[in-house]
Amino acid sequence: MGYENKNFIMDMDGVIYFGNSLIDGAKEFIDKLKNNDNKYLFLTNNSSQTPLDLSKKLSYLGVEVPPKNIFTSAVATASFLNRQKKGGSAYVIGSSGLYNALHDVGYHITEFNPDYVVIGETRSYSYEVIEKACKFIMEGARFIGTNPDLTGPTDFGIVPAVGALTAPIELATGVKPYYVGKPNPLMMRSALRRLNSHSENTVMIGDRMDTDIVAGLETGLETILVLTGVTKKEDIRKYPYQPSRICNSIKDIYDLL
Repeated sequence: MGYENKNFIMDMDGVIYFGNSLIDGAKEFIDKLKNNDNKYLFLTNNSSQTPLDLSKKLSYLGVEVPPKNIFTSAVATASFLNRQKKGGSAYVIGSSGLYNALHDVGYHITEFNPDYVVIGETRSYSYEVIEKACKFIMEGARFIGTNPDLTGPTDFGIVPAVGALTAPIELATGVKPYYVGKPNPLMMRSALRRLNSHSENTVMIGDRMDTDIVAGLETGLETILVLTGVTKKEDIRKYPYQPSRICNSIKDIYDLL
């Protein structure tokens, strides 16, 4: 079965690139989508970079994708919070992508009586920020994580992600965070709206069974798992659900277009 008339929602890290290396066939795949007029959107749980940052990274790797075709969990989180409480405030543990997304919707970043504690990917994680986050949550701030991923792929191997960073705070406070990113259907529905597409005409491509594939399945999309990221072939049987198709890499999907 071909995908000539399908639209695509794709993860980035582990699908298009791994760390700072472009995955073989990724450029050709994106070029073919453009040539065929297939609509596409990159959907990433990584909240550390802005869509512009990620667009520039792709350009450096040889793939031209405008920022409007990139939707991050930071942008989704900011949009969600703005709908919940317009012009609210947040104590943020995260990177520039999350800070910028929250500023863009008019959120105030503060350490004084915040409405929310929001956690995204960061390399500046310390006992001090855990302590402050616990204090604010115990005082009534709502607890938000950009995504539930426990780990993420880098050039150096697998590293802790947001789900690992929220764990000490959850254990200390007894409060579970609300995760906005995949596999939350909220983010998938937002992606479909951005594409102006319907689930029956859209394919999800991802490298993780626990976020990408389950998110696609629960939103009614056809799903393709590629084996160039987190989930390996021997891991697939552990899950009670299965993807529509399994490919070694995005290069194998090219011939289906």
